[in-house]
Amino acid sequence: MNEQLKDRIVRALEPLSDERGYQLLDYVEFLESKYAERANPSNVFTKMTDKAQDLMRAGKVPLDAISGTVGFFDGASKVMKGLANAAQAVVDEAAGAVAPTPAPKPAESGRPPDAPAKPPL
Repeated sequence: MNEQLKDRIVRALEPLSDERGYQLLDYVEFLESKYAERANPSNVFTKMTDKAQDLMRAGKVPLDAISGTVGFFDGASKVMKGLANAAQAVVDEAAGAVAPTPAPKPAESGRPPDAPAKPPL
């Protein structure tokens, strides 16, 4: 889907209530099951959020409780992404600090590179 179409859909959805939003989500999932292969989210928190949201909706939980739960999962996801980014930065920094330094080239005269040259006799 092109970006302009996505933007137009988002603008049309913004003024809707949560109840209407969930009705639209049901319709989109129906269309998806009928016409397209479902793209499963790869993020663990996204999967958990979707599953919790579906279970709560099936159990007729009030929309405010669903919104709060989804907000909690979103916050946890952001914290975990921040931790993952921080851990990656530490690994990158450690890898840079431990990077092997090139060994000094041995001198052709057979003497160590730091040894002074012998005066001629």
